[in-house]
Amino acid sequence: MNETRPQFPCTKAQLAELQPYEPVSSLDDIRAYPYEDEPLKLDWNESTVAPSPKVVERIQKFMANQHHLNWYPDLFSQRLLPDLAERTGRSQDQILVTAGSDDALDLICKTYLEPGDEVVVPRPTYTHFLVFAQAQGGRVVSVVGPDPFAKNLDGLMAALTPRTKIVYLVSPNNPTGQLFEPAEIERLARRAPQAIVIVDEAYHEFCGSTCAGLVGTVPNVVVTRTFSKAYGLAGLRIGYALADAEIIRNFKKIHNPKCVNVIAQIAAKTALADQEHLARFVADVTEAKAMLCHELTAMGFPCRTTPANYVNVRVPDPAGLCQALAARNVYVRNRDSLPGMKGMVRITVGTPRQTQLLLERLREALRAVPTVLSRALSACQPGASR
Repeated sequence: MNETRPQFPCTKAQLAELQPYEPVSSLDDIRAYPYEDEPLKLDWNESTVAPSPKVVERIQKFMANQHHLNWYPDLFSQRLLPDLAERTGRSQDQILVTAGSDDALDLICKTYLEPGDEVVVPRPTYTHFLVFAQAQGGRVVSVVGPDPFAKNLDGLMAALTPRTKIVYLVSPNNPTGQLFEPAEIERLARRAPQAIVIVDEAYHEFCGSTCAGLVGTVPNVVVTRTFSKAYGLAGLRIGYALADAEIIRNFKKIHNPKCVNVIAQIAAKTALADQEHLARFVADVTEAKAMLCHELTAMGFPCRTTPANYVNVRVPDPAGLCQALAARNVYVRNRDSLPGMKGMVRITVGTPRQTQLLLERLREALRAVPTVLSRALSACQPGASR
């Protein structure tokens, strides 16, 4: 008996060829790991430590008292806006709180992109944004320079046309670490006044550099940030956009004012108030990053540091090394398939203690990978210099 396949409604035309963002999650592997080894989740650039203890304490206090989880949260996260205004130097009408910075990036595309509009993006970069752009019918114009670790401002400028509607830049860039200066962003924005120039500052707290000062002065610059990285709130999904007040008003036409949950709002407000905790973690990452690059180089692996909380290391067998590390409850990201990143593995950097543990397990893993450099193998032998 032949079964007739049911008819389904057609999707938007621009979804027909869209390739979804398919991140490789290590959570299932971590949960299934059979031993008591401390997991080292170093694949998604999250904070490797819990958020400020004050955050946990404040959430517990909220839940123990009259929490009103049956009510919708504070609309547009109004109670958080004064704290963000103080921290960023922007006025409250230039800030929109979103469900993570991904939500802000998606919102920009929904608000400004028409089918056929050009979206200029240097590659490699954070690829989930490409899905947001293409879902709205945007035509991605990839700018690939001769060196993926060098800024290609001239290439970006040459790619701009009257059809350019969005320019997307991550600063520091993920995964390569390029940091765009405000003067460079302003130059791009002035060249394409019809376009939104996005500066994704997901890793701002690790490097300190920012283009937030351009907001309101250069009207087409939008800065996005997140609490998922340095503040350690990735599981709660909260971020924000900084933009000219007119752009924020346009966002609000389609933005869901109740999309950021009450726990996330409380956590972000408390995390912002504990800058000492943030500073300690950033200092730990800075120290550990230098240690990790030194040790990787001594093993014979070329290592590229970044101003953010990750490094890139070139190895002969990225997939084999990632697999060998996963067998030891360490999870890093194979970036071998990205433009110009052949042989590269990206490693999130945690604390010095976590980095020492990573190095111990890395030396164990190297013995299990037959295609590693001979110098690396010799560095793993008992009595080798560390």
